[in-house]
Amino acid sequence: MSEDLLMLGDKAFKSRLIVGTGKYASLEQNRDAVEASGAEMVTVAIRRFDLGDRGQGSLLDYISPAKYTYLPNTAGCYTAEEAIRTAELGREALNTDFIKLEVIGDQRTLFPDVVGLLEATKELVKAGFIVMPYSTDDPITAKKLEDLGAAAVMPLGAPIGSGLGLCNPYNIRIIMETVKIPVIVDAGVGTASDAAIAMELGCDAVLMNTGIAGAKDPIAMARAMKLAVEAGRLAFQAGRIPKKLYAQASSPIEGMIE
Repeated sequence: MSEDLLMLGDKAFKSRLIVGTGKYASLEQNRDAVEASGAEMVTVAIRRFDLGDRGQGSLLDYISPAKYTYLPNTAGCYTAEEAIRTAELGREALNTDFIKLEVIGDQRTLFPDVVGLLEATKELVKAGFIVMPYSTDDPITAKKLEDLGAAAVMPLGAPIGSGLGLCNPYNIRIIMETVKIPVIVDAGVGTASDAAIAMELGCDAVLMNTGIAGAKDPIAMARAMKLAVEAGRLAFQAGRIPKKLYAQASSPIEGMIE
């Protein structure tokens, strides 16, 4: 059996879990959680972290770019222009073309601004970025992002940091039927079962931060998320039994001796 790899841009990943680097009690805890998660890609908010603080306790000193693929993100950007400038800073700071694109439309809900997201995606793809946009769970938006050249679509499972899990799994399933690029659930995962459900639906990967960093024991939760993603992926590939209204005996009654 060929190895089950996640392809993003021109890179292949064994892990289908992408983790964040915010909200941890310390850089040491962040490092240990990333290691426990088994993730190979980590995302960092360019506008909220001083990547140049080398020697003073930089994230780069704890989570080595030689070991992990960094995915800079444009968190905190509210216009396409702002997101594009931030993406360019991320490319320069981390020497990568990967970008998790966020264009936020509302400060209270942190829902994406779809118009700004499409505009920024178009410009960043032209500039040679590997664009992974955080979007609503709307299949039409997902298709438009694919048509613009996005490397993946990242529909929210629920509002950022809410821990509500997948509020509309049916839309996620429709998105997977609509696009051919990877579908990565981003935002809303609160516990391991949420991650497993996303993977059992057939999603290509899950991205999370608060679900791990905000747990009482982030290291244990990171490992739980790793196992959940792996189990969900394996269950999807195995193919679940159909749901039925009535019971069906595990042992066939035909041929039984009375």
